[in-house]
Amino acid sequence: METTIVMINLFGAVALLLFGLAQVKDGVSRAFGAKLRTGLASGTRGSVRSFLSGFVATVALQSSTATALMVASFVERELVKPRMAQIVLLGANVGTAVTAWIVATGIEWLSPLIILAGIVLYRSGSTNRQGGGTALIGIGLMLLSLHLLGAATEPMRHSPALAAFIGLLDNAWLVALVFSAGIAFVSSSSLAAVVLILSLASTGILSAGLIIVLVLGANLGGAIPPVVASLSGPASVRRVTLANLIVRAAGCFIALPLAGYGASLLDMLPLAAAKLPVDAHLGFNLVLAAIAWPFSPLLSRLMIYLVPDEPQTENGPKYLDAQELSTPVIALASATREVLGIGDLIERMLIHASEAFEKNDISTLNEVPLLERRVDSLQQEVKIYLSKLGREGLTEENGRRSIVIIDYAINLEHIGDIIEKGLLPQVVKKASLSLKLSADGYNELKMLFDLTIDNLRIAQTIFVTRDFNLARQLMEIKVEVRRMEKQSAERHLERLRDGRADSLQTSSLHLDMLRDLKRINAHIVSVAHPILDESGLLIESRLRDAGKQQHPVHASS
Repeated sequence: METTIVMINLFGAVALLLFGLAQVKDGVSRAFGAKLRTGLASGTRGSVRSFLSGFVATVALQSSTATALMVASFVERELVKPRMAQIVLLGANVGTAVTAWIVATGIEWLSPLIILAGIVLYRSGSTNRQGGGTALIGIGLMLLSLHLLGAATEPMRHSPALAAFIGLLDNAWLVALVFSAGIAFVSSSSLAAVVLILSLASTGILSAGLIIVLVLGANLGGAIPPVVASLSGPASVRRVTLANLIVRAAGCFIALPLAGYGASLLDMLPLAAAKLPVDAHLGFNLVLAAIAWPFSPLLSRLMIYLVPDEPQTENGPKYLDAQELSTPVIALASATREVLGIGDLIERMLIHASEAFEKNDISTLNEVPLLERRVDSLQQEVKIYLSKLGREGLTEENGRRSIVIIDYAINLEHIGDIIEKGLLPQVVKKASLSLKLSADGYNELKMLFDLTIDNLRIAQTIFVTRDFNLARQLMEIKVEVRRMEKQSAERHLERLRDGRADSLQTSSLHLDMLRDLKRINAHIVSVAHPILDESGLLIESRLRDAGKQQHPVHASS
């Protein structure tokens, strides 16, 4: 009976830990999801920035699996290079280890206060605060679970059965590695496995060598869930997650025979024995990152051979299934997924244009016309698909959603036209004629390019979530874009009046690119119109903007 109670307490504490981890992930995603995705996508242009992006994202989300799947999706959309993705995941692994180390600092006594603060923040109303409150509640529950795990494992200190089982594992390190990996895989969290090892280690029944082996297993098992989750994805996604598993597996099997020496080394250092699991976890991931980092280009090339591309198929729609038309909810969801893909194509076009503008290298623009034709074709397919759905008879709500999807697809198609027929010729002209903008003019356009790409990513999130606060934020950014465009044009004219030769040579280029980026942002912001219109704020905001501008004709631009 006593053993049953101990096991119930143990499993209950582990379940609370996993629930707390899930709450942190959900809360952070709700409060900062769009910013995290944008930061992760834009923070991978250099090795160090990639490592830090993975580290920060994982500490925030409390899930290296979530970071792995997120960065893999960016690789699929060609927003992140495969080599940089591997470095991001090295940072994510270190982020998980640092989180475990912080959790083990003995701050579990703060859990009631953190939960209370989370509940107060959650009840404050706004979506961001509710997300932050949920994350705080999750952190409090994680710390509370540590206390419960300690209480649950305390009776095991004198358990003959557990002592025999630990003795078996201590004499079969490979079995111990697999056992720990299985725990991490089942819980989908290396952090949860390491915390459980930490609790068992506090009882004094684990040898230092066995602790290191169990920590290695937790690292190995934590890399498997992203691979499983990406099995049905494209080759580019599977390469990222499989490469991360290969790196961790290689590290574990190299370190396994050295676990005894590692235990002796850790014993010599002035480290607390109770924190040995998290110290070993952090040390392993830091050493693995330092060793694997230089080999990331080689690993990326190797993965191309291990996971070859699928046979090329026509660039038609991926998700529009005629058989789903009889079920409008499913058909609308499929159309939404298809239009998100169109948005990803537009993002690639913008990134190519931005890189060509920065580097004066028009080779990156070769793909833009092809992408634009795909955008045209796909948005036409979406319109035809939803027009067929309309004939089946829709509810009022589904009818509105259908119109929103079509409107967003049309706006994305207009953006593609502006990029190909407006921005593309201007960027080619700048590069081919070796035109040099003034430093101020270049920075103004570069800032507007970056803001436009960020706005598109936010619009993609709004299109799926229909988040009111994000929609309102995007409408406010529209006013900021107008201000930036107006100020940049005025400063450019001032430079012309000052007789600046660089501004004279690039005057039409500068003003045309400002105009096109402003037009693109106007189409991007359109995704927020239906959401604000439903709340009655759209007309009010437009009238307010018109009053500020004192030019009503520009208020709806």
